[in-house]
Amino acid sequence: MEPAVRMAIITADSMSWEAELEEIRRRRELAKAMGGSERVARHVAEGRTPVRDRIDQLLDDGSFREIGSLAGKVDYDETGHIKGYAPSNFIAGHGTIDGRPVIIGCDDFTVRGGAADGAIGNKMGWTERTARELRLPLVRLVDGTGGGGSVRTNAALKRSYVPANPDWDVSVSLLSQVPVVAAALGPVAGLGAARVAASHFSVMVRGSSQLFVAGPPVVNRAFGGEVGKEELGGSHIHAHGSGAVDNEVESEQVAFADIRLFLSYLPSSVWENAPVSEPSDDPERREQELISVVPRDRRRVYPMRRIIGLVMDIGSFFEIGRYFGPSLITGLARLDGIPVGVMANDPAYYAGAIDAAAAEKMTRFVDLCDTFRLPLVNFVDNPGFLVGVGAEKQGTIRKGVRALAAVYQATNPWCSVIVRKAFGVAGAGHSNHTRASTRYAWPSGEWGSLPIEGGVEAAYKRQIQAADDPDKLREELEAKLATLRDPILTAEAFGIEEIIDPRDTRPLLIEFARRAHAIVRAEARGPKSRGMRP
Repeated sequence: MEPAVRMAIITADSMSWEAELEEIRRRRELAKAMGGSERVARHVAEGRTPVRDRIDQLLDDGSFREIGSLAGKVDYDETGHIKGYAPSNFIAGHGTIDGRPVIIGCDDFTVRGGAADGAIGNKMGWTERTARELRLPLVRLVDGTGGGGSVRTNAALKRSYVPANPDWDVSVSLLSQVPVVAAALGPVAGLGAARVAASHFSVMVRGSSQLFVAGPPVVNRAFGGEVGKEELGGSHIHAHGSGAVDNEVESEQVAFADIRLFLSYLPSSVWENAPVSEPSDDPERREQELISVVPRDRRRVYPMRRIIGLVMDIGSFFEIGRYFGPSLITGLARLDGIPVGVMANDPAYYAGAIDAAAAEKMTRFVDLCDTFRLPLVNFVDNPGFLVGVGAEKQGTIRKGVRALAAVYQATNPWCSVIVRKAFGVAGAGHSNHTRASTRYAWPSGEWGSLPIEGGVEAAYKRQIQAADDPDKLREELEAKLATLRDPILTAEAFGIEEIIDPRDTRPLLIEFARRAHAIVRAEARGPKSRGMRP
């Protein structure tokens, strides 16, 4: 070999950065150990998945690109070699779900219980700001305090500090710009709980996820006695009672499937259109069962979810918040492959009346559909707001007015199908009557300021009380006024635009969805003037 050639090789070798790259690879391997084999084993024994496995299970195979992989707390010896390494307990990056890019941020409970003082820098803030700037959905896998504080921080600082919620302004603005989904995958407290609630869709795992403002140690100290994690903030509380979380599932794998499914209906941001799937169902399908699904006996219930399933593309309905405010059904579905929001009263609960919980649920769902310009289909069987002492104590009217405000502020395409009842202030809120929104009624429909039975008692109270036979007079008045309940009489006065054969519901709604999709595509895109309410 010629000397000049040999010199060139030696020079190239001496210029190589391979040693540094090897050190980087070594540190990345250290980070993959997370909190160490013992803590990871304990985590798995509790029925929870290690954070890096969670990411692999949620995202498309091989799509995850980590950001901040070298972040960690490192102890060096006197020679500058590593003698101790604790990786960041917040893993951030980007990947794809069904081929569509997302930003993801995940807590690692095996390192410092997911507390802020183990995160090393503001990696969480990076995910929030990047999702906003790149206009991409944000997925939060929360496990621990999720960026919240720890008294160990005070000990390390040798002082306390005035609290601030990092990047909270970004978190709030994100709700009006990109889809935000969150999964509580362990005991989640403080800011972590807030991050779960500040989302468009959230999910908990029954038995292994808990959510609370403060965990058992703080609560026990404040109030005395002992309370366990599950008793304080299990999924039975938040998915069924408080509504702080939308869906309750049996496993982390089902939680990841729900996240993927939810995102499949939504655009990546408000600057895009929702993705339309290849239609797999007959747009002209007319189901014979719809002609008799609503009983003639007005006091009998019927399966509203069955109606939804018969009308929407087969198998496309994804329900959100089933156990909270159960008199109102909400979810996402497709009509001829076009994503739509679905809202329906469930006569199996309070005869479909809107209570305080259902009103909160309605407000959030209408805001979701309006924010992302999803056409909304409302199957109406609403006898009004729930009445009674309990309903008044729950502030039903206040929460109901907020729901009506959401309906009247919404500008997304809207279609109501009056299946049976539409009474009172709540029934009137089935759509914004000042808009040219599509509206159909089934022949089973009935409506008014209030149901005839209660209305007779109120309007003819003195006559009924003074009658020799009050019950007989009441029955006579009700029978006489019942003849006015015929929806055809309303149609004759153009009080309802069209009474349809229930079997025509699907073809007509597909016409609506196609028109709505064309309108949305032609509209100016971007955030609405009114932001999404958390």
